[in-house]
Amino acid sequence: MRDPLFGIPLDDQPRTLADFPGRAWLVVNTASRCGFTPQYEGLQMLWQRYRERGLVVLGFPCDQFGHQEPGNELEIAEFCQLRYGVDFPLFQKVEVNGPRAHPLFVELKKRAPGLLGSQRVKWNFTKFLIGREGRVVRRFAPATGPRELCGEIEALLE
Repeated sequence: MRDPLFGIPLDDQPRTLADFPGRAWLVVNTASRCGFTPQYEGLQMLWQRYRERGLVVLGFPCDQFGHQEPGNELEIAEFCQLRYGVDFPLFQKVEVNGPRAHPLFVELKKRAPGLLGSQRVKWNFTKFLIGREGRVVRRFAPATGPRELCGEIEALLE
C-alpha cells in the first residue's frame, strides 16, 4: 500500500508528491528576504545535478519567519528565476507551523522532529529529504547548506 504522504495535496491544483515521480524528494520552506536566501543557488544545483537520477526539489515559500517572504506567487517565482535561475517546482505560499500549517509540513514534522523532538520548523530553509517509499530520511537545519546534502542524496539515489 502506498504511503499516505503521497496523497497530501501540495497546492490548489491539486498536485501531490505522486505527481512528481522520483526516487527522492527534497522539501524546503523558502523565503526571498532571508539570510539563507542564497541557498536557492545550491538548491538549483541539487536539482540540476540529481534530477535525471530521481531527485525532485520542491520549494514552499513561507512568510511565517520575520515576514521574509512578502511577495505573491508571481513575484516570488520571478525573483527566484531572475536572481538564482530557479526552475525547480515552487508552490503557493504556505504556513509550516500553527493551526494553518500545510498538511505536508504537519506530516513531515511528525516523521522527522527537530532538535529535542520539536514539532516546529524553526526558520526558513528547513529541509526534509524523503525517500522513494515516503520515509523521511532526514531533516536538515536552515544553516545546513544544500551542498552538504550531496552525500545523503547520492546514497538515497543508488
